[in-house]
Amino acid sequence: MKVGIINVTGYAGVELARILARHPDAQITSVTGRSAAGQKLGDVFPHLSEIDLTITEEITESVDVVFSALPHAASAERIGRALSDGVKAIDISADFRLKDLAVYEDWYSVQHPCPENMEQAVYGLTELHREEVSDANLVANPGCYPTASIMALAPAIDAGIIERDIIIDAKSGVSGAGRGLSLKTHFSEVNENFMAYSVDGHRHLPEIQQELELLHSNGSLNITFLTHLVPMTRGILASCYAPLKEGAIASGPDAKDEVRDIYDNFYKDETFGKVVDAPPMTKHTLGNNDCVIYPTVDTRTNRLIVLSCIDNLVKGAAGQAVQNMNLMFGLPEDEGITQLALYP
Repeated sequence: MKVGIINVTGYAGVELARILARHPDAQITSVTGRSAAGQKLGDVFPHLSEIDLTITEEITESVDVVFSALPHAASAERIGRALSDGVKAIDISADFRLKDLAVYEDWYSVQHPCPENMEQAVYGLTELHREEVSDANLVANPGCYPTASIMALAPAIDAGIIERDIIIDAKSGVSGAGRGLSLKTHFSEVNENFMAYSVDGHRHLPEIQQELELLHSNGSLNITFLTHLVPMTRGILASCYAPLKEGAIASGPDAKDEVRDIYDNFYKDETFGKVVDAPPMTKHTLGNNDCVIYPTVDTRTNRLIVLSCIDNLVKGAAGQAVQNMNLMFGLPEDEGITQLALYP
């Protein structure tokens, strides 16, 4: 299939190019970038020199699918044009993730430029929406924090074993902030430093809330979501906590085994949702499309603890986008995105 990448010069875009260059059924035929238009892709990113393309301002070739790695609002406009031309689209921005237009405009402080396409968009967390993704023309690729958080908590909420009061304490590498210049991501600001941000509310919270409440049968969830910036390039670690419902599972040491069985059964047929026996580290997912999940129970407080790790640029962005593309075109879900992590 012929593929176009809109905004190849951002971190998600360049990661898409890296992954798709090795995909056996994909051919990148057009790449765009605002600041680097007119330059060869290999001149901007020497490690991609085998992709012999010139960066243009618009998609210039016929394509079967486009990936948009533009910021929100700008992305929706380009996606709308592609859909009008009968091209399938995968949006890596937040423009089509939220089903409620008012919620989107409140959290992103912008009027949605293409609301007519919101209804047809499928939320592309493949492990939860595989069938819908397979039939979709427009997929809203999930955010990085939501991917790690939703996959960490979905089995417990689906099984009805936790109370509605949930805490998600999440940390991200600096690449999650994008490639644009910002004071808070300067080396001297980040190095040997550790900080919380968006303490009054992160834009990914309504996305997490939306998807987890689809699995919750008893009203809304009360989610506290706090994010932190870690002085590393890639990776997300989400530490999630929730009280177990009284009597929902065994008490004492048996609770750990029962929770583990719930998680094993939920992800037993998944390629990229991996339940493990020891607390994971971000380097266990470096460069791959895995979400590595460790569920356990604090038996002293009867509280569920789930640790979840992803590479924010792969499972949290480009890799998951390719996973969705594979489904949309009837290809094996893991085609072109199966590899071991880079450790250490």
